[in-house]
Amino acid sequence: MKKERSKKYRLIQILRIISQLLFFSLFFYLLLGTRFPGGDYIGRVEIFFHFDPLLALTTSIASRVFFASFILAAITLVLTFIAGRFFCGWICPLGSIHQFFSFLFKKAKLLKTKIHEDNHTAWKYYLLAVILAGSLFSLNLVGWLDPFSLLYRSFTVSFMPGVSHLISNLIEVFYQVKLSSLGDSLVQFFETLDINATFIQGFIIGVIFIGLVFLNIFRERFWCRYLCPLGAFLGLAARWNILKLKVDPDKCINCGLCSRLCQTQANPYPNENWKSSECDYCFTCSAICPTNAISFPIKSTPEKIKSIDLSRRKIILASLTGIFAVPLFRLSPASYRASEKLIRPPGSLPEKKFLQKCVKCGECMKVCPTNALQPALKEAGPEGIWTPMLVPEIGYCEYYCSLCTQVCPTGAIQELSIEEKNELKIGTAWINKNRCIPWKFGDPCIVCEEHCPVSPKAIQLMKVEVTQLDGTVKTPLAPVIDIKACTGCGICENKCPVMDKPAIYVTSVGESRSEQNQLLLDTISEKNIY
Repeated sequence: MKKERSKKYRLIQILRIISQLLFFSLFFYLLLGTRFPGGDYIGRVEIFFHFDPLLALTTSIASRVFFASFILAAITLVLTFIAGRFFCGWICPLGSIHQFFSFLFKKAKLLKTKIHEDNHTAWKYYLLAVILAGSLFSLNLVGWLDPFSLLYRSFTVSFMPGVSHLISNLIEVFYQVKLSSLGDSLVQFFETLDINATFIQGFIIGVIFIGLVFLNIFRERFWCRYLCPLGAFLGLAARWNILKLKVDPDKCINCGLCSRLCQTQANPYPNENWKSSECDYCFTCSAICPTNAISFPIKSTPEKIKSIDLSRRKIILASLTGIFAVPLFRLSPASYRASEKLIRPPGSLPEKKFLQKCVKCGECMKVCPTNALQPALKEAGPEGIWTPMLVPEIGYCEYYCSLCTQVCPTGAIQELSIEEKNELKIGTAWINKNRCIPWKFGDPCIVCEEHCPVSPKAIQLMKVEVTQLDGTVKTPLAPVIDIKACTGCGICENKCPVMDKPAIYVTSVGESRSEQNQLLLDTISEKNIY
């Protein structure tokens, strides 16, 4: 039989691929642009997040505050009501990655397409129920699975640092084989990108992302079909869209090709089994139909369509799981006494509100010019995994920088000017006299005092007497801390010449954002003690 494939829908398919490439390029451009720009203002590099209606909903519910920038998410939601889940098929950069690798796996014959009769597409709706139920009780879990947060975090903490290390090794090879001009060009190019290359959880986050990509071997766009909570949320909104699928019974030859090649298991054939909530309007079915039997007419009238078979019991169970997860995620010593290592970025909200709004996206970590901001693991308890904290042994809070306060997409870190930021205290420095060179050995060292950026300096030098083993006495100038002047920036710890564990260190005590995490125990309220 002569094939009559639709040229119109094949052209639309090409336009979809172009759209995916453009939006992925925009994502990558904004990602690369999230770095020190050479000035005080960086621009709206986090704007992608503000079109995400799931982030808008969950952070607003969890924090009981609506962040004004999320008004842009209404655009995505309204267009989804009208045109269906086009966002997943035409815009989402993570969806584009999964589709690309699904294509590669099919070409490599690792993925074999077939008609799937399972209802595992319901999984993402149950995950959505867990997230929404938790947010009702101020537990914000969306940052773990939201596609934008997952993608930004994976690229920031794992993929780009990995590329940076790879290029560094390549540059070394170029110098070794006497291609110094090529090596110099690469050095200059990557220095302009200003990629932070050290992250303490880069391996774990990278393995998780690679694992999600390789799930496409088992099902095309596995993440989009079964796990994406944003896809589930948009699927619920897309059930009443005006763009319908129609299979012409006079032209259809019942080949089943459309359902077999459907990327998201929307089941175009038979027509009554089509699930508009799963369709991402990639138009593959209409483009590959050998008889041009599939079309997408616009119908404003409601039409009975097959919905996802969601078990009421499982929805209730998923919701109860989200509710019971609340106390489990908050079983942490940090709820009684703050971790000394949990130094939050300047401008961070008080810890409880911070956790309600932070979506673990990694924007602040990417923009930090000194690589100081790192993803937390156990310091903030289970609820705070992958939230940002300052690690002075890796980097320090640059005195003339407030970029991390400008790029937070949810307001977990309040935007501050440099002057406002420098008035805040994020921690306090302390001296370990058993390791400090002047205090322990009597030898001169003023590195920490030289680097202290505040004025007057928070690190002062005073003459002390140090008795040596042979009984002689040395009188060096040794550092002492003015804890009222210290802002906790961490540059002293970062620059301390004592190897392994620095002789001066910074803890979170005394931070401006907390009334409890102060120097003296009697500042802790009685309800926290008993």
